[in-house]
Amino acid sequence: MKKLVSTLAVAVGLLGSASAYACPDALKFMKRKLNSQETVNLCQAYEGKTVLVVNTASFCGFTPQFEGLEAMYDKYRENGFVILGFPSNDFNQEADDESKTAEVCELTYGVEFPMFEPTSVKGDDADPLFRILARETGESPSWNFNKYLISRDGKTIKHYGSRTKPSDKAFVSDIEADLAL
Repeated sequence: MKKLVSTLAVAVGLLGSASAYACPDALKFMKRKLNSQETVNLCQAYEGKTVLVVNTASFCGFTPQFEGLEAMYDKYRENGFVILGFPSNDFNQEADDESKTAEVCELTYGVEFPMFEPTSVKGDDADPLFRILARETGESPSWNFNKYLISRDGKTIKHYGSRTKPSDKAFVSDIEADLAL
């Protein structure tokens, strides 16, 4: 009987902590890493972090934003910040070969933040993650390098268009506010 009560107490404790940190819908996905067979459970890996989701492309006028995004990732990752990059060819500016995409990210721009498999981000073919982001913000990507900031608690998602640079003061301020810096 004592063992049963103890087991129930542990189970109730686990349920209580799980509900306090329920994974936001936008992270309830398994995604394959770029140019790899490894998959990542986004909830397990990034729950409780301030998450920036970006649709990227290797051959776009906004592609140099990789540099600023990587600098931002380097600056804030120790504070619980992560950037998740999703290459997309929805605007016809991404390589057909994932290894070429990985080369642009890693070798040309030194990207170390997590990059995932090529993903459709708009229209009827949009990946469920991007459908949720669009539904929550009222904004679908209209071009490459749209940014979606998911708050640490997962309750707030903000959209920033392609022209919002990683150094934009209001954008940085929103990230720092969520990180409580």
